[in-house]
Amino acid sequence: MANHKSALKRIRQNEKTRDGNRFVRATVRSAIKKTRAAIQAKDKEQATTLFAEAEKAIQKAAGAGLYHKNNASRKVSRLAQAVQAIS
Repeated sequence: MANHKSALKRIRQNEKTRDGNRFVRATVRSAIKKTRAAIQAKDKEQATTLFAEAEKAIQKAAGAGLYHKNNASRKVSRLAQAVQAIS
């Protein structure tokens, strides 16, 4: 356990940041799962709208530094490819 006042404050700040980051990451994962479920159901209209929401969440998380920009681009690209493949 930290002894310095500033170190104790830093611990509190890190916990808040961690909780916020976990929430954002969970939101991204949920959006991707919903989109993939719509793709499995071959519901192109719903998949398209859910894809837009998932893309927004992914890009927002990447902007906050939770994902590397290449990782975010790869996630978006693969989701878009899957949505386009629905016939």
